[in-house]
Amino acid sequence: MTRATLLCTVRDCRLPLTREERRLVCPNGHSFDVARRGYVNLLQPQDRRSRRPGDSAEVFAARRRVLAGVEARLVSDLVDLLAAAPGGAVLDVGCGEGHHLALIAERFGGEAHGIDISVAAIDAAARGHRGLEWIVANADRFVPYADASFSVVASITGRMNPGEFRRVVREDGILLVAVPAHDDLVELRESILGEGVLRDRVERTLANFAPQFTLERHERIRHVARLDAAAIADVMTSAYRALRARERARLTAIGEMEVTQSRDVLIFRPRAVH
Repeated sequence: MTRATLLCTVRDCRLPLTREERRLVCPNGHSFDVARRGYVNLLQPQDRRSRRPGDSAEVFAARRRVLAGVEARLVSDLVDLLAAAPGGAVLDVGCGEGHHLALIAERFGGEAHGIDISVAAIDAAARGHRGLEWIVANADRFVPYADASFSVVASITGRMNPGEFRRVVREDGILLVAVPAHDDLVELRESILGEGVLRDRVERTLANFAPQFTLERHERIRHVARLDAAAIADVMTSAYRALRARERARLTAIGEMEVTQSRDVLIFRPRAVH
């Protein structure tokens, strides 16, 4: 099986990259060093909104604890939905520290690639999950892989770029998109943020992907767990980038609580390209 081909991210280049010892090079002479941990940083200056794009170290650490702890059942159930996916290479867009992709690779084998804009996240992914391919890039603008490279493209509460996802997925492949369901963290949102609004993201997501994909399956995964104060703090830190002072005060006052964790998982098939 041919390994998915990376493309040069230099503006107006987009030529294939080939490996030369500790770097990747395109025919135009643009080169990218392979980091000591094995990942490659393809992020260009124009693709950054800040000097260190991506989540803060605090958010990153909290999300890692949540995924391995209180959301472990949720993550496992989500990955199970790929059991009937076609074999071949998998791409996780917005992969963070690689928890989902590593579990997918462990369950189903095959070639696995993860992209995230955060160098810290990709460095941790490469450190914790060797043997998979990790890339730093801005997938909102360009997914740096050749056309039809992947049998599965996944966006798990992550980035959504329908045009690029359609370009890199195979004709017989699938796209898995997971978004927080309407009642996800509803108890915490009501207690801390002062709003228990049920937010349905499905219709908006379907409309976003409709031009390039057709919906094949919609599953809702839902678990209710009793969380202690430390787990609640991690969940809120990983889900919300900034809390106001009064919200932080409410957070510190909460003890244990029953909390709903839920995802709407949408599995799409690519539309034919005319």
